[in-house]
Amino acid sequence: MSRLLCYTRKPIDNVLYDPKLAYSMHLALQEGDLFRPLNHNSGVLFALATENADGSLNPMSLKNPWVFPLKDGGYGVAAVRVCGDGEDDDTSRGSILLWTTRDLVAYRELGLLTLGEQYVDWVKAEYDRKRNCYLLCWGDRSGCCYQALYPLSLMQECAGEDDRIESGCEPLLTCIMDPGNRENMLGDTPRAAEDRYRWEARGIEGAEPCCVVEIGEQEAWYLRCKLLTPVNTCVEVPGEIEINLGDCADEGQRRERVEQALGGQQAIARYSDGTFCRKRVDWHLANLDLSQKGSHVIEGEIYRPCFPFPVAFNRADPCVTRWEGKYYFIATNDADDNHTLYIREADTLEGLAEAQEVLLLDSGTYEGIGGLLWAPEFHEIGGRLYIFHAATPGPFYEEESHIMALREGGSPACREDWSAPRRIVKADGSELCQAGKTISLDMTCFFWEGEYYVIWSQREFLPKDLGAWLYIAKLDAQEPWRLASDPVVLSRPDYGWANNHTFVEEGPFALPAGDMLYVTFSAAAVDTSYVVSYLVIERGKDLLRRENWRKNNYPILTSRSVEGEYGTGHNAYVEDPEGTVWNTYHARPGVEGVRSSGIRRVHFDIDGAPVLDMTEEMDLRENCRRVKTRLVIR
Repeated sequence: MSRLLCYTRKPIDNVLYDPKLAYSMHLALQEGDLFRPLNHNSGVLFALATENADGSLNPMSLKNPWVFPLKDGGYGVAAVRVCGDGEDDDTSRGSILLWTTRDLVAYRELGLLTLGEQYVDWVKAEYDRKRNCYLLCWGDRSGCCYQALYPLSLMQECAGEDDRIESGCEPLLTCIMDPGNRENMLGDTPRAAEDRYRWEARGIEGAEPCCVVEIGEQEAWYLRCKLLTPVNTCVEVPGEIEINLGDCADEGQRRERVEQALGGQQAIARYSDGTFCRKRVDWHLANLDLSQKGSHVIEGEIYRPCFPFPVAFNRADPCVTRWEGKYYFIATNDADDNHTLYIREADTLEGLAEAQEVLLLDSGTYEGIGGLLWAPEFHEIGGRLYIFHAATPGPFYEEESHIMALREGGSPACREDWSAPRRIVKADGSELCQAGKTISLDMTCFFWEGEYYVIWSQREFLPKDLGAWLYIAKLDAQEPWRLASDPVVLSRPDYGWANNHTFVEEGPFALPAGDMLYVTFSAAAVDTSYVVSYLVIERGKDLLRRENWRKNNYPILTSRSVEGEYGTGHNAYVEDPEGTVWNTYHARPGVEGVRSSGIRRVHFDIDGAPVLDMTEEMDLRENCRRVKTRLVIR
């Protein structure tokens, strides 16, 4: 068995670690005498926001979470729901919030359970085998402690329209307890338990210990695989490679054949979570005498592109594509307050960092394009290359999604080869958004199971600012400025990390992975609180039905993911000829730094989910780069 510490954190400030982040459930696994924090000491379980009648959201957080095994496997979580900043939530008065989880990574919020009239301060729970029910123990603001038995249906019920667990789930028995009788309170009082666990949690910045639960070794292994960034442990190459050159006497042809044969021999880099990645090897053949048949020991170096951060200052929302053998980079230009878009062209991905910039679009050339040129993205539709971007005639409140087309045979790096921007419209030709009331931006496009889709961020300001939500629709491939279905709400900023400083979800981008489609997106304000999380759906399910998607409960890229990079977000992906997927993103090189672009390889974890925080050193250890094998020439 392994011991798992459940805790919240003390907020630092509104820059480095906000209350909306700190008041969430964090996890740490015991290693020796100490606990090792998971997920970069960031939360893994957040409370959903509540909704008002006008559609606006109320941020929610949690305190004093308690994890307990369920009867039939998996775990339950009970916690006190509070307002986003940690203050009392009047709608949660006398109640606790419940979740279930199979693996302590993905959670399902059940809703509020009403316990009494007073504010609940703490709660504990366990499955009572003897009575085959759940035993809850809690203390309220008056200082009283209670105990109650609940039927097994407690952890199976779903919340009703008011987000409360259905009233049919009534306690079997409730009684008042003696606060001094610790044995009947499922262990120590919260304060005593906190004092005991605080010693074990030393070294975890800001930890406010809540409970320790024993879990199986397999469950602990899975948590490490999902909530710790994998690191390279070793590399493997074939021990022997045999090449038959026959009677080929020409030195040039012999060398070409050898290089072709070795080019198909990749190294396998293995990682701490059991995953692997295939990598190209650059073999050193200059001094190899190919006229000599027999066995030769050859050495090589694993190819590892180097992208020191940042690759481009003052460039946000970057996107890279590979088109007709070349790479192209485009991004929002923060250097001139978003009035121009520049493009870079290079033969290699690495070459983009030093490539010359060429002006592609400005805010003075076309009528209706007055400024705020945001989030350009390359997308191929029906064999043609397009750029989706946002623009406005002038005011921020008139920002809308647009599309530009590359003429057939044109060069992406030639301004004259692109059409004038055209607004995206609904299927019937009407405006996607009403100017001055609603804006649209960050539109992305992808092909999935025979259909083109677009996802974008849309924000309604009048009659009330509802924040930025994600929408999805099919796209007309013949007229890609026109939707082919009605827009559907896909996601709202309903977790604390998504409504931090502002209510925003934006920057979506699709990443197919086997039978799963991941859509990463960014959330919160474009300051140090900016983060990346994802939605995921299985192949065969209707993308236009919101309930078919699963939203990750926590961000996978934050200011705590990679040292020195703050406000990470708005990413896109490009695949190289070898099948490696690269993540382009922006972050700030320092808390006060300007938004700047970075490039990093995308790893895929044991479930096939994207890993975006694997640095070059973690991806391939320096002492693993040099390899050797035996080349046998016949």
